[in-house]
Formats: sequence, structure tokens, C-alpha cells
Amino acid sequence: MPTLRLIFGDQLSHDISALDDVSAGDVVVLAETIAETTHVKHHQQKLVLFLSAMRHFASELEDAGHRVRYFALDGATAAASHDAAIATCLEENECDRIVTTWPGDWRVLEMVRRWERDFDLPVEIREDSRFLCQRATFEAWADGRKDFLLEDFYRFMRKRTGMLMNDQGKPVSGQWNYDKDNRKAPAGELDLPAPYRARNDDLTRDVIALVKDRFADHPGDAEDFDWAVTREQAKRALDRFVDVHLPHFGDYQDAMLKGETFMHHSILSPYLNIGLLSPREACDAALQAFEAGKAPINAVEGFIRQVLGWREYIHGLYWHCMPDYAEKNALAAREDMPALYWTADTDMACMRDAVTNLKQHAYAHHIQRLMVLGLFAQLFGIDPRQFNAWHMSMYIDSVDWVSLPNAQGMSQFADGGIVGTKPYCASGAYIDRMSNYCGQCRFKPKQASGEKACPFTTLYWDFLARHQETLANNHRMGFQMKNLARKSKDDMDAIRQQADTLRKELARDD
Repeated sequence: MPTLRLIFGDQLSHDISALDDVSAGDVVVLAETIAETTHVKHHQQKLVLFLSAMRHFASELEDAGHRVRYFALDGATAAASHDAAIATCLEENECDRIVTTWPGDWRVLEMVRRWERDFDLPVEIREDSRFLCQRATFEAWADGRKDFLLEDFYRFMRKRTGMLMNDQGKPVSGQWNYDKDNRKAPAGELDLPAPYRARNDDLTRDVIALVKDRFADHPGDAEDFDWAVTREQAKRALDRFVDVHLPHFGDYQDAMLKGETFMHHSILSPYLNIGLLSPREACDAALQAFEAGKAPINAVEGFIRQVLGWREYIHGLYWHCMPDYAEKNALAAREDMPALYWTADTDMACMRDAVTNLKQHAYAHHIQRLMVLGLFAQLFGIDPRQFNAWHMSMYIDSVDWVSLPNAQGMSQFADGGIVGTKPYCASGAYIDRMSNYCGQCRFKPKQASGEKACPFTTLYWDFLARHQETLANNHRMGFQMKNLARKSKDDMDAIRQQADTLRKELARDD
């Protein structure tokens, strides 16, 4: 009897473990479902990426001789959920088991674990071998640790893989981490060649029309879609980054410029997260550029740290900490998301630019995410669950395993210090230093109160004051807390009053 092999929309790799030992008669199932396209209001371009990439992948599987059962939202047998798709397939075929690969979402994993009971068939959930650190390896590394420091994990993975290591087991340059060399502020205009943008074929254009029709109330505009949707396109995007942008990536990794959505960032995370590229090949391409003298060490190490270090670390932590992690709210943040996170209707130049980027491209690079959009949410006191739902909705590369620890942990400090050992809080001075936003803004980053006070600066001091008792015990916050102590009572009264007024003004209008 054949096996039913289900592949989720973020598993579009021909060597995905669900296809190991596949036989000619097996039924390979991919399903566009109402449940997955609407559990948050996904950006229209995110929907196009997933649906178009799934349809292209299904076509490739058919060309390779596989027996594919595809459920399309605009097809004759659309599926409300993956449960419904499997039920239909089992009515059509006598299968003796269900095989799938470990999903990227705890919610989906719980669904898969019900299938054995619901369908009275054995269900095999295989490890996702695309990751460079398997879950068991991460658990072994984490066992007995009080703190899960990224730098410790990163060095563990460097040694384990040999990336940027010499024959003596030491870093090739004598230095593990070049983070301090990745913070060059932009001085005037930068030479920023365009990243790779794909041309849409008829299949993708059909999906764009579908999304614009069925999901018109979702954020963004599908018409502007130009992301890669096939492995060949994703490989061209990787080549473009390595050849053109990687040499400059290290210097300006943390820089921001108005109207420059992509800077020198790789923009490969959507393709890594849905399976069109593997982390190994992305790292290998950067390493080859370094060995050939085409990219400097601070750029290559910075990229390797993001992929081999941060990405694998976040994946491991997600599965180590779930399901309780999703409910953490260490700072008891309760505010609703202001409407400006969808509209970009604000006088804050940095927020306006970052949200505009999201609306247009479903993308903002990591410093805009962390130190503009995330920072403002943290200082404002936004409910971290709302922030993560927004993050899942707006970003084209968001899958729950990567979104939740980044949004609630790294960005909002809702986990109380599991991902980051301190809140990533800063005033408008940081944004002024790392961007050209403030010179084009009516607010002044050094002012905390008054008509021209920067909302970031106002909320920064208010944040420190509100959480003074909690943060006083954090050794990494000592400098900030000393500065807070220097503020006069009159200054703090004015700041608190301005912060309260700001929250009322920005209260979301439903």
C-alpha cells in the first residue's frame, strides 16, 4: 500500500526528509489551506511567495515522476485545513501510513500529533535535516546550562562544522567575532546596487491575481511582488548577494538610510525558511568568496554568524522552550499595537520609512526590525503577543519558529532574558548615530520632553523608570540605570506626562 507523504509550505526542498525512501506509488500531498492563509492576516506578498513557490515545487515533483496531490485555494477541491486535505486523500487512496517532516510551528505540530488518532494510521514525523544543528544536538548542548548564550552556541557550531576554523581548531583570523566591525554608520550616500529581483511567470501572475482577489483586506499589495519562487531563482539571488553585496555587508550591517530597504543585506531569509536554499550552501558560498579573496573577514564572519549562529540558535531555542515560551510576558506589557504599524502614518521619520518598507516589500532588514520597529514597541509597552502576531503577518520570511523568539525574546524581552541577556532599549540617539533619519525628522533625538521631543527618547526614559526595579538587578543595564538616577524629579515628571500623552495619542483606532 502507498504512503501518504505531506509536505508543508515551508518545506519546499527536494531532499526534504518526508521524501526519503519515496516510492512510485506514494502520494505526495501539498495543500494551500484556508486555515494557514488566514490564521494571521499575512502580507499579500508573503502569501504569493508561499503559494507560488508551492505550485512551482509541486510541478517540479511531477516532472520528477512523483505522484502529487495538490490542493489549490482556487481549485475544484480546496481544503479548509491540512486535516481536511489528508481526509480527502485517504478517501481517494488506500494508504498504510502518513509521513511528514517536523513542522516549523508548535500549533502545526500539535495538529500532526492528532493524525494517528484521527485517521487510525501510523504517523511518522521525521527530523528536518535542513538545519545544521538538529534538535537532539541542541538539547545536548543546552543540557545543564543556566544561560543559553548565543556566543557559546556559535563557537560550538563553528567547531562542529569547521566553518572559518583552521587545522588547529582555532578561528582562521585569530578572532571569533567581528561584531564591533559591523557597526559603521553611513556617511552620506552609499553605492547600493539593487539586489536580485525575480521576473514573474504566468503561474506567479495567476497567484498574484488570486491573492489580490481573495485576500484584498490583507496588508501590502501583491501586484508589486518580485521575490524568487523557485530554487533556480533563489540560487541566482544567492549569487547576486555574494558577488555584489557581501564585500560591503560587514561594514554597514547595522546602518540605515531613508528609502534604502535592502542596503547590502542578503535578503535570503525567505528562501532559507521555505526550503529553496539550504543554510549549508549559503554559508559555503560566503566561505568560498572569503577563500578567494573576494570578501573581507568581517563581512563573511558576520554572515556566517547570522546563519550558522543566530538562525540555528533561534530554531533550537524555540523547540527547547515551547509551548510555554509563547505566553511569556516578563515586562507585563499590555498596550495595543498603534495603527501606525500598518499605515506608516506618523511624523517619526524612522518609523515611517520602516513601515513603508514593510508595506511595499514585506521586508525590513534586521536593524530596522530590532532597533526601530521592535524598539518602539518595547518602549511603548505593546503586548508581546500582539507584536508577534503583527510580525508574523507583515514579514515575508516569518515562520513561527523564527518569528516568536525574535519578536518576543530578542526584540521585546518578554522572555525575561532567555534569548537576550538584557532589553535592547535605546533612545533616539542610537537611531541618529546609525541612520540619516533624524536630520529629516521634526523630532529631536536629544530631547525627552517638549514639543520637539523624540518619542523614542521620551519612551526610553519612561521605560527605564517603569521597570527600574526589574532592570536594577541586570548587570548589563548598570550604565543606563546610573544615567536614569541623574535625572531630576521635574525632568522625570515631564517625561512621564509626555509618555502618557503619547500613548493616548497613538492608541489604535479600530
